[in-house]
Amino acid sequence: MSVNRLANGTTKPFLREELFLAKQKSTNKPVEEVRIGSVKAAIWKNDTEGGPRFNVTFQRIYRDEEKGWRSTDSFGRDDLLVLAKVADQAHGRIVALSQQRHSEQTT
Repeated sequence: MSVNRLANGTTKPFLREELFLAKQKSTNKPVEEVRIGSVKAAIWKNDTEGGPRFNVTFQRIYRDEEKGWRSTDSFGRDDLLVLAKVADQAHGRIVALSQQRHSEQTT
């Protein structure tokens, strides 16, 4: 388990939910999203010296009776085929984004 060191020198456990909330507050947005049912992929663009690179994060969205809508990066047996389809669609979008960038450079 990771810990956060506070300004006063004390530590507290680093919770995954804190990281998730910090990401939600970030102004950084994915360039594309793919969603089928409760499974979602976010496509992120990272500009590098060699050109843009794309990464994908996957989430499963569910409803918690106490806290409303939540998300997790854990998938059950019944989610796996949907996850594979979402991953395939995310791959296709990345290929299209890369081709679009390539055609813009050649014109």
